[in-house]
Amino acid sequence: MRVLVAEDDANIRAGLEEVLEREGYETLTAADGAEALELYRRESPDFICLDIMMPGIDGYQICREIRREDLTTPIIFISAKSEEVDRVVGLELGADDFILKPFGVNEVLARIRAVTRRCYNQGRREQRPEDFHMADLDIVPAELRAKRGEQTIDLSLRDTKILTLLYRMSGRVVDRNSIFRECWGLAHYANSRTLDQHISQLRKRIELDPKNPQIIRTVHGAGYRYDGGG
Repeated sequence: MRVLVAEDDANIRAGLEEVLEREGYETLTAADGAEALELYRRESPDFICLDIMMPGIDGYQICREIRREDLTTPIIFISAKSEEVDRVVGLELGADDFILKPFGVNEVLARIRAVTRRCYNQGRREQRPEDFHMADLDIVPAELRAKRGEQTIDLSLRDTKILTLLYRMSGRVVDRNSIFRECWGLAHYANSRTLDQHISQLRKRIELDPKNPQIIRTVHGAGYRYDGGG
């Protein structure tokens, strides 16, 4: 899933890019309005994070231009403009959400995940990822969630990709390069420590006993495996 980040502040732009890529999204970045529109038209991103105050073409005008062509691609305004009228204007122009600067990472992630679910729900039913079971977990990719009885576990897009891959390859070892290729993308260098840390954190949230995992098993020197069942 690709996200266009249009933000003239280089630090904020880099921060959003890092957060999104850590979650498993592919990012496209623009430093001004003209570049943002060009990228939107050329790359057709799945959703857009859009600053309001940018040089040249501001975020409001970009939103107007996009909505003339496209009524469905979600748009999140990210702005320092805090007056209620600014938020109302943004929503009336067709934005789906409005995040105020300064913002926390958890807030951004919550909004992004909500938009991702909306993207899945707007698609045709046959294009939505199917639910599946792993041991005692129900995995609901379109919600970025796993469920165990009454318990709901939030997942990142990358978590969901990893679990989907292991489920699809049930009973077989999935080597590290395959996991990086499908869940990080070819542009990322395969770093074993990065993968091991991610798997460790994911186990803490989905395994009943992370030290004795039943869903994501380590195959030493080879990769990871889900043995099936559920």
